[in-house]
Amino acid sequence: MTRELRWRIITLQVVMILIFAFGAGVAFYGSNFTTEQIRSQLAPQQIFFPTDLSGIPADWPYRADLQKYAGQQVLTGDQAHVYADGYIGLHLKELAGGKPYSVLSAEARAEKDPALKAQKDALVQTAFRGEMLRATLNQAWAFSIFGTLALYAATGLTVAALVVLGALVYELFFARRPVDELVFTPSTAPTPTATRA
Repeated sequence: MTRELRWRIITLQVVMILIFAFGAGVAFYGSNFTTEQIRSQLAPQQIFFPTDLSGIPADWPYRADLQKYAGQQVLTGDQAHVYADGYIGLHLKELAGGKPYSVLSAEARAEKDPALKAQKDALVQTAFRGEMLRATLNQAWAFSIFGTLALYAATGLTVAALVVLGALVYELFFARRPVDELVFTPSTAPTPTATRA
């Protein structure tokens, strides 16, 4: 290897370290930003998991998750998802046979009896609030997934930067240094001298 090639390799390694380190820094920042934003948006809402799960059916798929978070405040994306689909989702399913807001709203508008219309309007309001809160909490969960992916990317980029840094350290301090070799051309090659017998 020539000196010129060696310095090109070293320069490339330095550039790669800078790029990987910058990418890792941005990804770590993105992960921390996402996590802090989710927490700062959820904390003021003061949503807590119920401690009494007697009303949750034994076969409900989210029952184990609800038990895991029982009594805790919803502060993370995973907690938001469990609360949205496991707790609110169950109540929305039980509300008016699981009909969504759009169906309940259409039924309420079509109702002619004032007493029944008032009942259906109240049901519409409850379904709307439940679906909106559920959607908001699931959106927090979706953003937490991006934060987790950013953390994985940051970790991978950090490892890549450290690997290239290790290669650079090896190249600078442990690798055999190139030696300039003389290259002879036919016009400059030394002529053999005759030896006396």
